[in-house]
Amino acid sequence: MMFGEITLGEAEGAILAHGIAVDGANFKKGRVLSPDDLAILQAAGIASVIAARLEPGDIGEDEAAAQIAHALNGENLSVSAAYTGRVNLFASSRGLAVYDRAALDRLNNVHEAITVATLPPHAPVEARQMVATVKIIPFAVPGDIVAACVTRIETAFRVAPYAAGKVGLIQTQLPGTREKVLVKTVDVLRHRIEGVAGTLAGERRCGHNTDEVADAIRHWRGQGCDMILLSGASAITDRRDVIPSAIEAAGGIIDHFGMPVDPGNLMLIGHYGETPVLGLPGCARSPKVNGFDWVLQRFAAGLSVSSQDVMDMGAGGLLTEISSRPLPRAEACAPAPVQAPSRPRVAAVILAAGQSRRMGPSNKLLADVAGKAMVVHVADAVQSSQARPVLAVVGHQADAVRAALAGHDIMFIDNPDFAEGISGSLKHGLRALPRGIDGAIICLGDMPRVTAAQIDRLVAAFNPVEGRAICVPTFNGKRGNPVLFARRFFEEMESVSGDVGARHLIGEAPELVCEVEMEDRGVLLDIDTPEALAEIED
Repeated sequence: MMFGEITLGEAEGAILAHGIAVDGANFKKGRVLSPDDLAILQAAGIASVIAARLEPGDIGEDEAAAQIAHALNGENLSVSAAYTGRVNLFASSRGLAVYDRAALDRLNNVHEAITVATLPPHAPVEARQMVATVKIIPFAVPGDIVAACVTRIETAFRVAPYAAGKVGLIQTQLPGTREKVLVKTVDVLRHRIEGVAGTLAGERRCGHNTDEVADAIRHWRGQGCDMILLSGASAITDRRDVIPSAIEAAGGIIDHFGMPVDPGNLMLIGHYGETPVLGLPGCARSPKVNGFDWVLQRFAAGLSVSSQDVMDMGAGGLLTEISSRPLPRAEACAPAPVQAPSRPRVAAVILAAGQSRRMGPSNKLLADVAGKAMVVHVADAVQSSQARPVLAVVGHQADAVRAALAGHDIMFIDNPDFAEGISGSLKHGLRALPRGIDGAIICLGDMPRVTAAQIDRLVAAFNPVEGRAICVPTFNGKRGNPVLFARRFFEEMESVSGDVGARHLIGEAPELVCEVEMEDRGVLLDIDTPEALAEIED
């Protein structure tokens, strides 16, 4: 890749390295300079720009990030579209992030231009939460480096979903054991078990002695439990203590005692046949996170927990402090952990209610384009994208439009005021969106060449927290449709009237606008006239 100062005469097709603002135009970093752009810059008295130009064998930042991300992608993950050299991997279910830490380190050591950042191994994740991000640092990298990275990917990232199954609980009692402590323990453990997609089969209490505990273990094994938990009235202090002795007396085996996680040091792991049997540390009675949670989550996600796995938990295993230690955590003012960002919830609204006045008596949305109604092409693209849910606002010839879209997973919204123009459709569509939506892509029903990949690219660029609250597609520097708006603009969008949409917001909030360059002109092609329809059919 060539990088440096380029005269305008040589800059067509180059990638702008630094933003430039001139009267009436704002050229942002990463823009591919078109002839029109160069004319504007020249008129403003600018003679050269700092830019990048790809050389033979180079791969652009987006394509490079996408290749690596797709190679990394595994079970229960989804890959975002690429934007500015970044591709994110998101969890599609609750569970644990699983990958080989050493393999990740080797990948990040291939070349400084290619980076992969992740959550810690075995971090609990929620559906839609980001698990990893691939970022290409420069605008392009040599193809052989990308190939070397893909070759280094030995195992894919994945999310192991929770499925704890049926869990039996045993609590032992000694003279002086308080009833309310036992009751609270049941409540706390039930909450934990349900949090990893399990069910507490029940509680069985017994004396704190080997024979009674062994009988209770056999009972829950006979009930077909997938896991057995033992909470002792007294902490386990040795491999020969009551609870480990009872596991062995019942026919089980002790796998590991103790763990380098605090709280949670006195954790005991064993098994009876294929059923995990866990002797709980006293901190398991508390709802606060402790070492038991780490072990429970792994078993619930169907992962094995070997003695080596436990001994490897020490890095990051200091979860709390006690007042007798020199620097209690509360006084250290350590920041609370920040949860990884989640995929924005972006809906799509297809505006399909208009009268198509410039097309004559026919409804252009029902016109045949390559064997399908025009509006069906739009619906196909939206439904194949990551936008959910999908709403279609209908009005003019509503029954015919509904029939054309039969079989699509679309919620139809009626606009009785369709004759008043696009503003009414926009208002009805936005008001029908469910709560929790972060943004909406406003799709025109007369743009049959827009693709799912283009919609996903807008979603990938969308990040209101970082100032990308309006995402506009461009081709050769010209703005098109569909446009993605953050929820913060919905109220103002609902207030427009007449046959106008919300494009005025793009000019009123330029600092929040993100232009997303596309590879083809489908985002510019809307069919308003019979001539335009004839052209696209050709």
